Amino acid sequence: MGTTDSLMAPIPGAERREVGGVQVEVVRTGDARVKRVIYPPGFRWSRDLKGIIGTELCMHAHVGFLAHGQLHIQYANGDGEEFVAPQVVAIEPGHDGWVVGEEPAVLIEFDFEQQTVQRLGLPLVHAQR
Repeated sequence: MGTTDSLMAPIPGAERREVGGVQVEVVRTGDARVKRVIYPPGFRWSRDLKGIIGTELCMHAHVGFLAHGQLHIQYANGDGEEFVAPQVVAIEPGHDGWVVGEEPAVLIEFDFEQQTVQRLGLPLVHAQR
């Protein structure tokens, strides 16, 4: 990425990939993974990842720390959440999401792959609040 900003610099030893314009770096630690996910300005899940993933909404849980930027999450039932850095994030499965503003959103995420929902005690899908 060619930057001196340590938040955006490559993580030594991380597995790197790009999916739908989103940069993901993953480091395994014990039974978990720590991920840095960089969502570019203008990113929207339903436009940029829906066709790649093949589901109507994002069905993954996201738990971590929003270190930079702003995200808006919209659940199927109309509930919405705004996350503005610095902020702890817990996003339940069954959502669309997008970057708000002209800055990238940088999420430091912790997961257990397919066991994230169960291991972190989150609902299988978002319910009315």
